[in-house]
Amino acid sequence: MDRPLLSRVTSGGCCSYSTLKAWLPILSWLPRYKLKWLQMDLLAGITVGLTTVPQALAYAEVAGLPVQYGLYSAFMGGFIYTLLGTSKDVTLGPTAIMSLLCFSVVGGQPQRAVLLSLLCGLIQAAMALLRLGFLLDFISFPVVKGFTCAAAVTIGFGQVKNILGLQGVPHQFLLEVYYTFYKIPEARTGDVVLGLLCFGLLVMLMFMKNSLDSEDAPPCTRLSRKLVWAVATMRNALVVVAASLVAFSWDAYGHHVFTITGETSQGLPPFMPPPTSDTMANGTVVSFGEIVEGFGGGLALIPFMGLLESIAIAKAFASQNDYRIDANQELLAIGVTNIMGSFVSAYPVTGSFGRTAVNSQTGVCSPAGGIITSVIVLLSLEFLMPAFYYIPKASLAAIIICAVAPMMDFHVVAKMWRIRKLDLLPFVVTFLMSFWQVQYGIMGGVAVSGVLLLYNIARPQIKESDHGALVMELSSGLSFPATEYLSHMIHTHALKASPPRSVVLDCHHVSTMDYTVISELRDVLRQFKLQDVQLIFSRLQPSVLEVLLAADLEGLRYTHSVEAALLLVESGNLLDD
Repeated sequence: MDRPLLSRVTSGGCCSYSTLKAWLPILSWLPRYKLKWLQMDLLAGITVGLTTVPQALAYAEVAGLPVQYGLYSAFMGGFIYTLLGTSKDVTLGPTAIMSLLCFSVVGGQPQRAVLLSLLCGLIQAAMALLRLGFLLDFISFPVVKGFTCAAAVTIGFGQVKNILGLQGVPHQFLLEVYYTFYKIPEARTGDVVLGLLCFGLLVMLMFMKNSLDSEDAPPCTRLSRKLVWAVATMRNALVVVAASLVAFSWDAYGHHVFTITGETSQGLPPFMPPPTSDTMANGTVVSFGEIVEGFGGGLALIPFMGLLESIAIAKAFASQNDYRIDANQELLAIGVTNIMGSFVSAYPVTGSFGRTAVNSQTGVCSPAGGIITSVIVLLSLEFLMPAFYYIPKASLAAIIICAVAPMMDFHVVAKMWRIRKLDLLPFVVTFLMSFWQVQYGIMGGVAVSGVLLLYNIARPQIKESDHGALVMELSSGLSFPATEYLSHMIHTHALKASPPRSVVLDCHHVSTMDYTVISELRDVLRQFKLQDVQLIFSRLQPSVLEVLLAADLEGLRYTHSVEAALLLVESGNLLDD
């Protein structure tokens, strides 16, 4: 009796541990962690950390938040993803697109941005637990590309005012374009010169790094290649440090020629629940319900875009480095990161393509590299915040412009034109509408893609051929939107012909058939009987044949081949195939 009981306990324990490993992927790789991995993870974590700090400061500007909120949002992802993530390469944190979306929803109000992070995380975690990741499949590639191109233009042009040192420029894109050009005479010489120098240096270092990977790269020693790669990879940090030293030097001599970041909160953020209400400048208290109502469609859009961006990055690097990810587990990791991040004043985050690429290229071996990156961010918050006072806004603007420039991939337009011109419609709608309101752009693109998808379902391709009887070959499954179209085609080309013609319906591509289609076929069979012609089904798949037989259609005739159906029409006999 003991043995079966022990067997059941052991089996149950294995099952429980297997389930636990599925929810906590760290249990899969931590037992086989090696010392060599630690060396590579340390190197990757430090390198990504030196990239993360200046980018986080810059992206907070895009979100319209004080710069410290960028750092508040940059450290929680490293800890959570180490426990829950399934990709060794992905780094979670603030990104240009999420920062833009956050600003479009909360308008630069820190308390609401933190609450938005909590709500987005809850939605994302719920989607993971309910296995709803498939919903992301309904956002088509043209919509994503249209949005990212528009976001790159919006974010990039939005930083021109900081390069020029302009004040009082509206954030709405069209007004921003107008007032940026209108206020060019007010540009500050110091900001313009420093901004252009930073931009030029970043571009030069980026080209140096890219040249190392090209086949035409000049021969050089291994040490010099590593030195150039390290300098080019840490270009953002180097530019910020150099620009800050320049601003500090001029300020020390009493020359305030640069627009600088100014006072920032020093130290780590307090760990506390996010606020569920807000107080306006005039003392009016805004309730939780009113805040959520104010978020509008952004509350659905931001979680979706965060998941889409991160999972696309994870899949790309998993394919490149020969491993697999669990999409629903990735949803959970992002959701929990945003939930926990809201307790340390973070705004919504997702996977960063640029920092993930740096992580992968540095040779990271496990998600533990994210812990090192997070520690660097925490050290910056604790000890370096006073130094951030002198960071010129023009240098952060140059970093942002260089970061979003690769997102403007307009070559995809030519590719879509060659492959399927109709895909340009959701691309153009998304691209143009995003300049009005970012969330409306994505919603409009998804709506157009949905209409195109539904049109293909409602108007399936029907290939016709004349073999004495009319053979109609259906190219896809039949569902209720296609019912009227199929009936119209049969009536127009067969029943209303003079004389009426028999039809062979070739269904070998049809895998589904719903009740509405069956009801319409019942009426069509009756019309064929009245006209004294035949409607014969051929090459039915077993599942579809089972549905037709269960419907008990009067006059149903079917064969296993088109040739047999044509013989049946020709003979005019009723054969039981």
